Amino acid sequence: MLDSNLKVKFLGTGTSQGVPMIACECKVCKSDDIKDNRLRSSIYIHKNNTSIVIDTGPDFRQQMLNNNILELDAVIYTHEHKDHVAGLDDIRAFNHKYKKDMNIYCSDRVFTALEREYIYIFNERYFYPGIPKVNRHRIDSNIFYIDNIKIIPIEVMHYKLPVMGFRIDDFCYITDANFISDKEKLKMQELDVLVINALRIQKHVSHFNLDESLELIRELKPKRAYLTHISHQLGFYADISKELPDNVFLAYDGLDI
Repeated sequence: MLDSNLKVKFLGTGTSQGVPMIACECKVCKSDDIKDNRLRSSIYIHKNNTSIVIDTGPDFRQQMLNNNILELDAVIYTHEHKDHVAGLDDIRAFNHKYKKDMNIYCSDRVFTALEREYIYIFNERYFYPGIPKVNRHRIDSNIFYIDNIKIIPIEVMHYKLPVMGFRIDDFCYITDANFISDKEKLKMQELDVLVINALRIQKHVSHFNLDESLELIRELKPKRAYLTHISHQLGFYADISKELPDNVFLAYDGLDI
């Protein structure tokens, strides 16, 4: 079990195009099962009165509303792809509520991308009333803290792009990975919960597929594992769930653990 003080909610469990996907008429995209509907991947973490979101994708606003999230102290970014950063503008709501800048934690490379994508936030030449206000914290491979929460970065590869996963207590969140070195796996031992991406059945150039994710889970032996960053090509939630080991579950939007 997770530390009783640590609460995790899946805000989105879908791949970059979400499920249903635009213009797709496959059976999964047409499914009536709400667990087959997936916004872009993100999680909400609450511990000791501190609230954190990992990644603000293009569905960030809707995720906050869907889950009635009223508190947010910090955002951590895994990497700079649009399905993980495109909702940054909507942190304005928390600026207004708390009358302070939002703390964001990211690598130098991710921050360079944010500066490029959000020039009106980071370049004073383009400032105007009402823009998001952020307080940037640089992170790298070293342990960092948000308030009193210890966070261990885990460096993984998303094809040729470095991506950060994160461990908090005995909970670990990895998305957009298709390779994890033995060195980084040492940071992922004795987990209560591992969250790992499992894009689809077929092999993929930049994501673990289902078999690869299950093999990693067998290797690391967490007490429980949840699969996320799921595409319509994985299949129906109900069908895939029946085929998984007893300690492995398909995550779905709104799931609390």
